[in-house]
Amino acid sequence: MAGTEKGVTQPKRIPSKVQLHRKSRQLELQFGAQTFLLDAEYLRAHSTSAEVRGHGSEPGELPSGKQDVAIKHVAAAGNYALQLEFDDGHNSGIYTWDYLYELGENQARYWQEYLDKLHVQGKSRAPDTQVVKFI
Repeated sequence: MAGTEKGVTQPKRIPSKVQLHRKSRQLELQFGAQTFLLDAEYLRAHSTSAEVRGHGSEPGELPSGKQDVAIKHVAAAGNYALQLEFDDGHNSGIYTWDYLYELGENQARYWQEYLDKLHVQGKSRAPDTQVVKFI
């Protein structure tokens, strides 16, 4: 297909608006009449990176301590996705339009599942304030 990158399928949904709200740390996406406000912490927790999702047979790492994370930079990744750079240095996840729509559509459920996983693993949304003592 002309205009598509090799191996990338055309997105089913393409947003008509993408806006970063720095103060509220939210990414606003409008797909037709549907508008989603996705918090930076939510997006960071649901990164598509190998670090979060895992690589091959290796499991991913559940992000924790990301309550105050912000999106530092938003860049287009071809015509099918966004690459988000977070202020904690994470920038390796590519968020396709279809995945962003899915995150918006299922936000309440996915957020609760994330909170449940944090609880089960004994982790917190709050940034790590653990004191390390050197001997």
